[in-house]
Amino acid sequence: MSSKIVSEYAFNKREVENKKLNNIVPPPYGGVEIQTYKFDTPISEKENLFKIVRNEKPLWMPVMGGDINFIQPLAMPDALARWKGGKDWFGIEWEYEANINAAMVKPGTRRLSDITKWEEELEFPDLNDIDWKKDYDENYKGKLDPTRATMFTIVNGLFERTADLTSFEDTFCYLLEEEEVLEKFYDRLADWHIELFKIAKDIYHADIIIFHDDMGTQRSSFFSPATFEEVMLPHYKKMVDAAHKMGLLVSFHSCGSVSNQIENFIKAGFDFWEGQDCCNDKLALLEKYGDVLPQISAFSPDPDGVLSDEEYEKALVDRIKEFGKDGRYVMWYRESNQERYLKGQEIIYRESRKFYCGE
Repeated sequence: MSSKIVSEYAFNKREVENKKLNNIVPPPYGGVEIQTYKFDTPISEKENLFKIVRNEKPLWMPVMGGDINFIQPLAMPDALARWKGGKDWFGIEWEYEANINAAMVKPGTRRLSDITKWEEELEFPDLNDIDWKKDYDENYKGKLDPTRATMFTIVNGLFERTADLTSFEDTFCYLLEEEEVLEKFYDRLADWHIELFKIAKDIYHADIIIFHDDMGTQRSSFFSPATFEEVMLPHYKKMVDAAHKMGLLVSFHSCGSVSNQIENFIKAGFDFWEGQDCCNDKLALLEKYGDVLPQISAFSPDPDGVLSDEEYEKALVDRIKEFGKDGRYVMWYRESNQERYLKGQEIIYRESRKFYCGE
């Protein structure tokens, strides 16, 4: 099986032999710091990633972490609350759950009595209250390789924020019964996020915003495409258009079975979709929509730690050939074992380079 695309740069084994170690970047979501390789690439990691966005031929399959400065500043109350618990930017109380190493909205709490009262009961955070330059200087300066794209993580999109402020049950009702209220709330929320985009760009030198809004269960989306289009799409498009004017890309993280929403994601202008393989036919969606909406998804070749080295390599190569055949896919390679991670990253780079060269 060969790739449908052929790189204009022949693979040279020195690209791997001359590898170095990347700077370790503080990871998002309270993740474990992992060392990654920097290969002697013909073009920069950033340029290779941007080729995918421009619907051009990448030279290799990008890997989150290895090819991208993936950050989520803990100066943001949302980042800390969603990881360790406590109050987030909007005063929602989160409680840490050890079994998932993350936090959930604290049971029995509710930030807003009703979404119709948001103007009375909710104070929007002043982004100027945070010394962003100090956070950047202390935690990221000198660590973010400028040859790699920097991805800035923002959690809690429009749907999630509404549900966290009230409840899931009430939010489903609001989507149908309180469109005018949500229109005003989402317009204000979009403006606030656009201010945050500017900080990501100006202070952290971000190239990409990854924006979270989980919209489905294992079996279906929470609401119809028509509801998304009527209630949320104009505000997401407003945010994406503003990001693009700043020179930022936007990747939309949306878990659950949301394949019925893909055309709305495209209308919003998202540059990538990060979704779950286990409840979406990702290969079929890549085949149908990959030319206009590239994908990112997590892949752990051996979550149970039972594969031999040969089996592990085969799992990675199979992934490259299945998901990467059109060059429209970024792998979020997941491996907690440091030694095995580096071996796997090298396999992904080497084998995808050869694959895209038609070898």
